[in-house]
Amino acid sequence: MATTRSAHTVWEGDLLKGNGVVTFDSSGIGQQPVSWPSRAEQANGKTSPEELIAAAHSSCFSMALSHGLAGAGTPPTKLVTSADVTFQPGEGITGIHLKVEGTVPGLDAEGFAAAAEDAKKNCPVSQALTGTTITLSAELV
Repeated sequence: MATTRSAHTVWEGDLLKGNGVVTFDSSGIGQQPVSWPSRAEQANGKTSPEELIAAAHSSCFSMALSHGLAGAGTPPTKLVTSADVTFQPGEGITGIHLKVEGTVPGLDAEGFAAAAEDAKKNCPVSQALTGTTITLSAELV
C-alpha cells in the first residue's frame, strides 16, 4: 500500500530578504523557519532544504541498512547515521556524505561496509537523489 507524506511552505518576499515557514503536515511535528541566509550562510536557528534532505537521507539509509542486516541474520544493536548535504550557491547540491557507525554482533568490518554500500545504493532517498554524488564511510563500533 502506497503512502503519501506532505509538507508545505509559505514564503514571503524575495529570495535574499524574504523568509518562509515549512510546516510538516503529515506528522504534525510543527513548523520550522527557513530563509536564504539559513541556506547559504549560517543556520541561525532556521532550517534549509538541504538540512531536510539530510534528515530524510540519514533516516532512510538507517532503515535500509537495519533491514538488510537483519535479513542477513545479523541485526544491528545500534546504528548512528549522519548525512552532510553540501550546497553551493549558483551550483546547487554538490554532494552528500553519509557516515554510519554501527554495533552489529557477529559481523566484521568488511561485511558491515558491504551492507552499508548496499543500503546506500538501494534506500529510496538515495535512489531519488541519483543525480548527486553520494559518498559513504562505515565503521563498526
